Amino acid sequence: MPKRTPIQKSTRPKTKRATNTASLKKSAKAKKVAPVQSAERLYTLAVYIIGGPVTKEFAGKVISRTIQIKGSQTLEQLHQAIFAAFDRWEEHLYEFSFGKGPYDRSKVYSLRSTAFADFDIGEATQGDVKTTTIDDLGLKVGRAFGYAFDFGDDWQHQINVETIAPAPVKGKFPKIINCLGASPPQYPELDEDEEEWDDEE
Repeated sequence: MPKRTPIQKSTRPKTKRATNTASLKKSAKAKKVAPVQSAERLYTLAVYIIGGPVTKEFAGKVISRTIQIKGSQTLEQLHQAIFAAFDRWEEHLYEFSFGKGPYDRSKVYSLRSTAFADFDIGEATQGDVKTTTIDDLGLKVGRAFGYAFDFGDDWQHQINVETIAPAPVKGKFPKIINCLGASPPQYPELDEDEEEWDDEE
């Protein structure tokens, strides 16, 4: 009776296994989808109070709010964010100035509205805060511009452009991301000395 040749178990070549593993890694990398990035820009702005009817409690202190806002959002939306950031409660006229410094009004953006027609002084403005977007301003990191609120009490602010980066796809903006110092009251109460000085006038 002829001898049977024992059947050997099949083994996969090691070289093929290595090749297959490498090709699997390549296909896995190919399937990875790059994270979606917004074409919009996100501006980080630091807003400092530099003038206004601050009381002795706040005099000489650095008071600022850091706000992030998208480039497609308007100056009016920036005003609303600043208004909320400093805990103000009564609206007034306001404007943004883009001259050589925060007090330089050579380029002013203000509110054009029939609601404030009685306050119109016939001054030419660069644009309307309701329609002018942040991107329209051509801002660069390091740029500083002015914001004035309430032309009676004359609250003055300096706004510094800190960063400009791609905006996230998700998230609600404008957003307050940092607060330095307590908010001065919008209408400060006069102390006795100030009241006496006011009566003398």
